[in-house]
Amino acid sequence: MENGDRRRWRLVGASHTWRRHPAVRSGEQLTAGERAADRLRNGMGSWAFVLTALVFLAGWMAGNRNVGFDPYPFILLNLVLSCIAALQGAVLLIAARRSDQISAELALHDYQTNVNAAAIIESVAKMTDEIHRHVVPAGPDLAPSAAV
Repeated sequence: MENGDRRRWRLVGASHTWRRHPAVRSGEQLTAGERAADRLRNGMGSWAFVLTALVFLAGWMAGNRNVGFDPYPFILLNLVLSCIAALQGAVLLIAARRSDQISAELALHDYQTNVNAAAIIESVAKMTDEIHRHVVPAGPDLAPSAAV
């Protein structure tokens, strides 16, 4: 692998290469639900989401210390966070199912590639045997001896 290829590989990241893999459906081939699952997984599984959530929580607590619409025990905030947690559980399940689907598509492609490679190897071996038979005629004096 050349130096530029290594750099590109690091920039793209090994986990993102399946998006351009010929065996994995992407773009318009996906259903709306699959595209939404990919977007939610990528959004909720990012540092941007974590930092945004922390800023939101800090802002809520600072704005509602003792005088806001949701004072100190932050009951409304707890309700909102519980609802988000419930939805995140469903999103995680959807994302896991989508990841399983991607893995299954990759595994099927690998299997088909292996079957094709085995067929090619078998035909090459038969051709090699046939060429060997035509080039090296079998005879009693040319046969390999058993007592070497």
